[in-house]
Amino acid sequence: MAATLFFYLFAAIAVASAVMVITARNPVHSVLFLILCFFNAAGLFILMGAEFLAMILVVVYVGAVAVLFLFVVMMLDVDFVKLREGMASYLPVGGVIGLIVLVELALLFGTWTIAPEALKSAAAPAPAGGISNTAALGEILYTKYVYWFQASGLVLLVAMVGAIVLTLRHKEGVKRQSIAAQVARTPATAVEIRKVEPGQGL
Repeated sequence: MAATLFFYLFAAIAVASAVMVITARNPVHSVLFLILCFFNAAGLFILMGAEFLAMILVVVYVGAVAVLFLFVVMMLDVDFVKLREGMASYLPVGGVIGLIVLVELALLFGTWTIAPEALKSAAAPAPAGGISNTAALGEILYTKYVYWFQASGLVLLVAMVGAIVLTLRHKEGVKRQSIAAQVARTPATAVEIRKVEPGQGL
């Protein structure tokens, strides 16, 4: 009874916050509602016995993606009023694409059936051996798929460095620290001796 109550509570808040994400006029409010939606989706994952997915949803999406997007929106100071000026010209194309997606979803849910073996696996979500889902996924990732896991991390690292390089801009007239020039300094280049005549300044 308690699990059913929490399911409807998390589901209702998740749907309501998802609607507010696309209807809120302030982009900062949209990001905050998105974070709320992620937290409630994580609660639904916990009710399903998938605590690892819930943890990933909170740590990765809430802790990184949503917060990063929030700071980007706040720092860039984007003029959203100017961006919405040409929105009406895209409504016909957007309406056609939305209609196509709606028809595809209707066809999908009209012909979709649950396989009997899927119900059996859902009834016992815990893996065999008495270990948790997180431990089972960790064993698979760091044994069978360890090279693919490291390759995905390398791809993300290259993407992060590329994004930094593309967005880095050097302003003219700004003094920057050069570690190599500081280390290579000698007394001859660091000290300048001048002869000052009596009664005169530099």
